[in-house]
Amino acid sequence: MFFEFMQGLDQIEITSGLTLLSLLIGGIIMGVGVLIARTVKLLFTKYYAPKLSQDSAKNLGKLLYFGIIVISFLVFTSTTGVDLSGLLVAGGIFGVVIGFATQSVVSNLISGIFLMIEKPVKQGDSVDLPGLGISGTLLDISTFSARVRQFDGTITRIPNESFFTTNIRSLSSTPVRRSEALVGIAYREDIDGAISVMEKAIRNQMPYALILPKPDFRIKELADSSVNIEVLVWHPREDWDQVSPKLLKVLKNALDEGGIEIPFPQRVVWKAKE
Repeated sequence: MFFEFMQGLDQIEITSGLTLLSLLIGGIIMGVGVLIARTVKLLFTKYYAPKLSQDSAKNLGKLLYFGIIVISFLVFTSTTGVDLSGLLVAGGIFGVVIGFATQSVVSNLISGIFLMIEKPVKQGDSVDLPGLGISGTLLDISTFSARVRQFDGTITRIPNESFFTTNIRSLSSTPVRRSEALVGIAYREDIDGAISVMEKAIRNQMPYALILPKPDFRIKELADSSVNIEVLVWHPREDWDQVSPKLLKVLKNALDEGGIEIPFPQRVVWKAKE
């Protein structure tokens, strides 16, 4: 009875070379392929994904899943005897048209793959993208774009191509960071005395500033109205907000208390005698 039923299905021809039986077999193949794809993705997520970064694990899981689906579809077409030559020709022409229209999409996809391979930064890192004017915490890198939560709380979506080709400055790759400030003192003031006052203020009022390497003071410029001193302070990476935003305030108050003038821009005009 069963074999007669199957023979009956084999005799029902839907299109040239495609019978109801072959279509049924193809459907079973596709169903098994989807089941295998889900199983493989589940096993990958459970045993291998924890060893990878979250972005890489998510994208590789998608690649495995859809790769098995595509293979199942190819097996389906080969077992059913469906002639795809006409479809391939039409698809080729359509692909050329779509290719020109989706260059940026493909570029973002390829850039995303390169980012997963190279891994210049990872999820949760603080990054600075000078070329894009964006600084913040990297949330994720997906198939076509990356998301960065900026320090003002807003979230910015960046196409992978732009993220991959711009300069990436990692703010989390080292345990310590350096903050800089530029202070100008009057020409009549003693440079060594001003440096001593500022160094003492940093040591006493900024507990997060490191003793080693100790703060560094450099004569940056002999400007029009002042001698500009660059102050370099090292601190733990996590304590940036306890040092950098407060550094200028501490230096300004210290110089005021020490009676050291911070001049405003001024010019001396000589009037010719008549």
